[in-house]
Amino acid sequence: MSIENARRDPAPEPGELPRESAAKETLEDYTLRFAPRSYRKWSTGVVGVTALGGIAYLADFAIGANIGISYGTTNALWGILVFAVVIFATGFPLAYYAARYNLDLDLITRGSGFGYYGSVVTNVIFATFTFIFFALEGSIMAQGLKLGLNIPLWVGYAVSTLIIFPLVIYGMSLLSKLQLWTTPLWLVLMVAPFVYLLVSHPDSVSSFFAYQGENGQGAPSIGAVMLAAGVCLSLIAQIAEQIDYLRFMPPKTPENSRRWWTSLILAGPGWVFFGAIKQIVGLFLAVYIIANVADGATVANEPVHQFLEIYKDIMPPWAAMTVAVILVVISQIKINVTNAYSGSLAWTNSFTRITKTYPGRLVFLGVNLLIALVLMEANMFSFLNTILGFYANCGMSWVVVVATDIAINKYLLKLSPLQPEFRRGMLYNVNPVGFGSMIVSAGVSILVFFGAFGAAVQPFSPLVAIGLAIVLPPLLAIATKGKYYLRRTDDGIDLPMLDEHGNPSAETLHCHVCRQDFERPDVARCETHDAVVCSLCLSTDKVGDHVLPAQA
Repeated sequence: MSIENARRDPAPEPGELPRESAAKETLEDYTLRFAPRSYRKWSTGVVGVTALGGIAYLADFAIGANIGISYGTTNALWGILVFAVVIFATGFPLAYYAARYNLDLDLITRGSGFGYYGSVVTNVIFATFTFIFFALEGSIMAQGLKLGLNIPLWVGYAVSTLIIFPLVIYGMSLLSKLQLWTTPLWLVLMVAPFVYLLVSHPDSVSSFFAYQGENGQGAPSIGAVMLAAGVCLSLIAQIAEQIDYLRFMPPKTPENSRRWWTSLILAGPGWVFFGAIKQIVGLFLAVYIIANVADGATVANEPVHQFLEIYKDIMPPWAAMTVAVILVVISQIKINVTNAYSGSLAWTNSFTRITKTYPGRLVFLGVNLLIALVLMEANMFSFLNTILGFYANCGMSWVVVVATDIAINKYLLKLSPLQPEFRRGMLYNVNPVGFGSMIVSAGVSILVFFGAFGAAVQPFSPLVAIGLAIVLPPLLAIATKGKYYLRRTDDGIDLPMLDEHGNPSAETLHCHVCRQDFERPDVARCETHDAVVCSLCLSTDKVGDHVLPAQA
């Protein structure tokens, strides 16, 4: 096709109108597509701090306390170590692809073994993650509001949900400022109680390591370690939320290479180090409260009470209550803007591909918040371990399969295309390599989790999920000879996809359907016109006349 035609402004087809959805991408935050260089004006440091601001959640404290109370300190610490190693190893290739090619995890998943429609199921898994953890954080905030202001829990659930909506409307442009402004205060409020205990109550350290769990049966056990790790590994999908920020990284150049890699590692897979520390601190505070506070065992796993009891030792009760509530509210807002934002992206992605209709991200922002509110009102906090343990099997299967496809199928076997592809028409609808591997991995590990293969192997469902997700993708890629990755290798545009540094090209072309300009990685040739069409217009093409045919 003529590139000059694409650079000019060809008239739209009769009856076609400009698509408002394509014209308001700043508001929609590039929900369904590549994040263009023209929008990515933040420095590597700002992107990194913004991404790390999203891990300010207090759920880690509750998770650490819960697994320690259930399995004892020793087993909990080993479980947390297993969790950290798995998360870092699987998160690195995903974070690299997101920052290098400026794609969210759904777009990466499409071209990494799942296919154009195959990744819809992983979007549902991710959306489930966001509303589960939104509900968990909202529950913690409601506990704080009830404790500090005597607000009924059901009202607190509603308040913690409604305040998030206006903060998420403008996506990265507002969230980057929110995370930067609130992080210093959050760090001080979170670290102070732990440091205080270490200095003023050094004996709490030995009590912490000696703690055997609520039943006093916390002797070292591989089964208990894996059960603890399984609960922690429910957080594996957090890398997708980190990626929702990392996709806005600036281009990697020789001048910014060191800063680029530092931000990528710390804000990408490195989030797990901060998460593991918070889980350990949560358990530490819980053990101290159980030993030193009357009826402490009943509230030791609730972060609000954990911090309140320590603050009471440092300052007057009224001040302790105020500071505890401030910490809870700041933490809840910092993480739940991320949960709501990422959930809206995931739901919108799935809905648009299935229905070929683009309602806008804000519609599904409301849907995600509503589901989370229902979970909170159902008191999901009371059965946290079961929810997270079950979910972990699905999350691990998805993330590990994608990481395996990138690390092994792309770089080692070279059966998967090295450069990610996400556009409709370029991919097969379903690729059995990733999709099949995930279904088998998740299905078998869930059966193990619920005891279908006996109590002896029940604790090892995380290992089953991880093992199958590592082994199956290479086997299926070899068996299919990699032929289900790309439906086409040529998108019909004679312009390079990457610049001289290997970054996505900033060359812009004009979509003849929505009449907007888009950068080179986000467009393809239109099958029925001498013009180009953007990826969103391809996604919403109900007739399919813009979609390129399969390549022989």
